[in-house]
Amino acid sequence: MVVNTPDEPKQSADDERIEPPTSLSGWRRFVEKDPATFDLAPAKHWESMDDEARANYDEARIDYHSELRVVRTSTVKAVAHQGRLLTLLNRREHGARRGLIISGERTTGKTTALRQLGRLHELRIRQRYGDSRRIPVVYVTAPPKGSARKLALEFARFLKLPTISPRHNTADITSSVCQVLTEARTDLVLVDEIHLMNLATIAGEELSDHLKYFTEHLPATFVYAGIDVEHSGLFTGIRGGQIAGRCTLLHTAPFPPGAEWEGLVATMEDTLRLHHHTPGTLAKLHVYLHQRTGGMIGSLSHLIRAAAISAILDGSERITRRQLHTIHVDHASETAYRTSA
Repeated sequence: MVVNTPDEPKQSADDERIEPPTSLSGWRRFVEKDPATFDLAPAKHWESMDDEARANYDEARIDYHSELRVVRTSTVKAVAHQGRLLTLLNRREHGARRGLIISGERTTGKTTALRQLGRLHELRIRQRYGDSRRIPVVYVTAPPKGSARKLALEFARFLKLPTISPRHNTADITSSVCQVLTEARTDLVLVDEIHLMNLATIAGEELSDHLKYFTEHLPATFVYAGIDVEHSGLFTGIRGGQIAGRCTLLHTAPFPPGAEWEGLVATMEDTLRLHHHTPGTLAKLHVYLHQRTGGMIGSLSHLIRAAAISAILDGSERITRRQLHTIHVDHASETAYRTSA
């Protein structure tokens, strides 16, 4: 019972944003999407544009800056390396397979690293086998106030299984999911937001048991990501001990001031497409940017991208410290900055 996704018509950028990677078609679009590129128009051509041409040009640049540019941070590299090692180690394993847990604070790049691991693995499998019927990677998020049934439905929704209905019980759904994923040669399963699984509740215990069932019945490597997983109760009790005994833990953290942080700022600045921005401006502000964001890669990306879009909208076409100071980021970063200022 392998799911075959028919060829779908090309969609506009607006349509592409609608479907998340927690569905098979959405995941495939994520894997196949090339990094955003944009070439600035020559100065004379830009200055001579009429209002309509300028509006279309600016809208295209806003779309470009709105996308999260993936930077190959040490976190992304570590997760990619460890994830590939585990998929290779588990390839011939018939018993309990080893897994990976990515844990850390908010906006430290956990989800980005998790998705990049899946993307690299799927591209590698496509290049090696070229089989469109394969589903090498599954990406789901742990359901809020999760239960075993809700988790099984997340997998079924990813696959868009046409045979699942409300009258099917958890065992029926799980059996169908395992059959499809086994036939589709799935070998990497990514589960995000794992901190939502609370082993202190009966539902959380059932969810943990259900995940264990999936790991034992699917010949795949499971990789999880969540906020401060080691403090969320996931490793407590007998069930938690089993998870801890089977999984490697990688911890993400804010970037400290230093060479890598300066490199991240410089890399993001290189992606800007503004007509009057002076190269190196942001690189010189690396200390200020660290203070504003607390070293959080997600907060840094938001701040720079929002500043770039603001510079297009107000016509300044440059990012300055004064302008950055007017951009609001997440509440946690803003509070920490105001407290330290």
